[in-house]
Amino acid sequence: MDKKKKEKNFEDELQTADNLAEDATKEQNIKEKEAESGEEDSENTDNVSEELAKLNDSYLRLMAEYDNYRKRTIKEKAELIKTGSEKALVGLLPVIDDFERAIKTVETATDLSAVKEGILLIYSKFMNYLQQNGVKAIESLGQIFDPEMNEAVATIPATDEEQKGKIIDSIQTGYTLYDKVIRHAKVVVAN
Repeated sequence: MDKKKKEKNFEDELQTADNLAEDATKEQNIKEKEAESGEEDSENTDNVSEELAKLNDSYLRLMAEYDNYRKRTIKEKAELIKTGSEKALVGLLPVIDDFERAIKTVETATDLSAVKEGILLIYSKFMNYLQQNGVKAIESLGQIFDPEMNEAVATIPATDEEQKGKIIDSIQTGYTLYDKVIRHAKVVVAN
């Protein structure tokens, strides 16, 4: 937001400099015509020329400053795009480490319940990481079908009137990212 304000200020200053330069040019043209007709002396023309040179210099400096600002912001945006996913990926590395340890343990494990418990712990750790980053599972089972959140892949006859229009099975879990659906839940709806 601050960058947009700075950019707007630069644009305003550029417009002001453009207007001043244009006014000075018009004034110089008028002065030159008057000087040609002998109404003004050469001293006023020199003053106008100096003022025009100052305004032109100011305008060129402002243009250069704005151009540098624009290039810098483009470079910053490119850098953000390039490394923006770094934080997310670094947070996933411990989960990958846990999966690698689980794979090694599965090869030599004799206690199936311990392996199952370890995998559930890894799943829980991963789901906590997703929640910390704004990803939430869509709770759909038993809810009224909402096409904004769910995708009906099948319908079956309802066993009673209360079940009609409700989701009775979830085939694939859907997810939201900060209240925006990133994957719709695939569900079975009672009709």
